[in-house]
Amino acid sequence: MGRFSRFLMIVIAMGVFSVFALAVRADIAEPGSENDPLVTKSYVDRVLTDIKDYVDSKTGGSGGLEVVYLEKGEKIIGDGGTEIVLRSGQAAVVDSIGGGISDLTAGKDLKKGERALQNHLLLIPRKDGRGLVAQTDVVLMVRGNFTVVK
Repeated sequence: MGRFSRFLMIVIAMGVFSVFALAVRADIAEPGSENDPLVTKSYVDRVLTDIKDYVDSKTGGSGGLEVVYLEKGEKIIGDGGTEIVLRSGQAAVVDSIGGGISDLTAGKDLKKGERALQNHLLLIPRKDGRGLVAQTDVVLMVRGNFTVVK
């Protein structure tokens, strides 16, 4: 075999190798395609924000507590699911025909006229006129919908 034949064999081998390399490259998924998804940080951040907003909308949001001040004699009437914490002062329960309000901290049902204890989590089970009446000036933390009646 001469030099030319060897050179020709090397060129042919390189050509065959190049053809196989291109064929293999065609089988590899393109980054960012459906087979090899590639996403940017901004896309992930946007999707996470969308997911958080969706979850918040289904659970009522973060539902921060609102500070409510009542003067003696005023009432707070909650909708179903409203949570109330008496922070200071004295308040009595306003119930309805359906029953009292739940003291989740003590694990009992408070009936009309019973005193709500400070720092206990109270739950209004239904929107039927249940709530608290201030016996002194009170400070409440409330999560949920409510109405203050003077």
